[in-house]
Amino acid sequence: MDELGLDKLDRLYLEVLAGNYNGGPAGVQALAATLNEEQQTLEDVVEPYLLKIGFILRTPQGRRATIEGARHTGFDL
Repeated sequence: MDELGLDKLDRLYLEVLAGNYNGGPAGVQALAATLNEEQQTLEDVVEPYLLKIGFILRTPQGRRATIEGARHTGFDL
């Protein structure tokens, strides 16, 4: 865990969203496939905390990394 309580999967989710998908928008199915994780795991385990701390947004177009979320994993949007 890092200083904000993010575990390996939380950080990987942010890294993929910010790096592979240029901050989004990206569909949760695409993220699940890229991460080789179940969509339900991302929706129930990973996303709630990232939403709460303002590192991602759920939009009608898909998930987006916020500037703070991207910066936390070393990416600039």
